[in-house]
Amino acid sequence: MPPSQRAIGYVCRTFLASAWLFSMSQAEAQLDALSLESAPVEKVDVAGGPKFFIEGSVGDISRRYGLRGSSSSRASFDLSYSGRSETGMRFVLSDRIDAIHPRAVAGTDSVINSLREAYVSWPLGAGQTVLDFGRINLRNGPGYGYNPTDFFRDGSLRVFTSADPFALRQNRIGSVMLRGQQIWDGGSLSIAYSPKLATRPSAHGWSLDLGSTNNRDRILATLGSKFSETLNTQLFVYKEDGLSATVGANMTALLSDAATAHLEWTRGREPNLFTRAFALLANLETRNRFVGGVTYTTLGKTSITAEYQYNGFGLSQARWDTLAAIPGAQLAYLGESLRLQELAPRQAVLIYVTQKSLWMKDLDLTAYVRFNPRDKSKLAWLELRHHWANFDLTFQLQQSIGRQSTEFGVLPDRRILQILGTYYF
Repeated sequence: MPPSQRAIGYVCRTFLASAWLFSMSQAEAQLDALSLESAPVEKVDVAGGPKFFIEGSVGDISRRYGLRGSSSSRASFDLSYSGRSETGMRFVLSDRIDAIHPRAVAGTDSVINSLREAYVSWPLGAGQTVLDFGRINLRNGPGYGYNPTDFFRDGSLRVFTSADPFALRQNRIGSVMLRGQQIWDGGSLSIAYSPKLATRPSAHGWSLDLGSTNNRDRILATLGSKFSETLNTQLFVYKEDGLSATVGANMTALLSDAATAHLEWTRGREPNLFTRAFALLANLETRNRFVGGVTYTTLGKTSITAEYQYNGFGLSQARWDTLAAIPGAQLAYLGESLRLQELAPRQAVLIYVTQKSLWMKDLDLTAYVRFNPRDKSKLAWLELRHHWANFDLTFQLQQSIGRQSTEFGVLPDRRILQILGTYYF
């Protein structure tokens, strides 16, 4: 390894260790329990209006297995708008353009437009009933790194610009659907219908790409209940064309003034992930998906989450090992699991840490390590972000660790370094 890369690695390891010790020193702080959340959520801007930012990044990619490293660059333009008419009708638009070098996937355009949302919302009566129609980014599930109850996640990311799972959920494109919601004190019921509008995904940069989000008929019924100030639940029934119904549930609970817990579970009958990745004919299987985690938060604005993830449809370790005999098969499987936003192995563990105002005001740390308990490989990601009034400066590091042919050791990119600048208008 070149001396410069060893130096960068040493600095990053020292920085992480220092950040961890700093966060632990704040553990005696008093907490505002009502502000605790199981996972970062999108904040709704009540005032609405347009929001726009531009972002540029430069990076360096070091590779293993004798492959030459390379540089990367990206320019992004992000627009969102939310407004209401005098009659109460709400209009939502969210769009993002990414110009990427080198191209994300061979054969695709270097400029990708992602129309994330474009829909109209009508309140009926006293506003307790709402109808929505258009492209909606419907996100469900409190899990940090994997969301079994997020039924509209597959195929929804046109481009991957970050390893942060929350940025991925925010930047994906929605599905065209008709959704009705009924709200009452302590609960809600919603039914969303997403029709088939196209057959195949589109690689064209300016396509609506309905073949990725609306390639089959789907319907989702969701019953939400708030049993108390410390317990929220959702129950789901999901049905798509050609498959039997999938049932699911998620929950967030306040365990103490300093800790919250979150759970997600689904059970359905469908092809396993190996069959889907290689477009094979196979018998349907009835399996479970599950996520469970606990988040501890300190007065020093440090949050530490430990999460266990399980995908019964994922590849067993024995079958993963057999793929090593076929050149490129393991990478093809991982690529398709990423496109579907599925957990590739049967089990994984995630540790996710955030620290606000690290060492100085407006400097935030976000980091995680995802661990495969079967093959011992790891994926580590770190972000340092400094905020000014209208500008953010960000440093990101992504490192894959593991022996050859393990989940993260087989990846050709060993380390990715990025510096980003974001200007908000």
